[in-house]
Amino acid sequence: MADVTYYVAMPFLQDEAGSPVAGAAEECQSSSAALRRAEVLSRTAGSIGAVAFRRSGDPMIGEFGDAELLRKFGSVPDDLSGL
Repeated sequence: MADVTYYVAMPFLQDEAGSPVAGAAEECQSSSAALRRAEVLSRTAGSIGAVAFRRSGDPMIGEFGDAELLRKFGSVPDDLSGL
């Protein structure tokens, strides 16, 4: 199977200690949809920000490249290596 690209929007929340934590990621149909959704998620109650990113790989064998950040909204961590 050829590589597939997934577009994702993911909010960030704060835990009890005030540290940022990733919320539930939402798959989107395109990069523009991920950008729009991340912007909306960054403004929802309890959210401190959100990111839009894409990730490509082969789902049949479970191999994916690193996530590529499309854009940050609001206050999100600088280190997003865990995406």
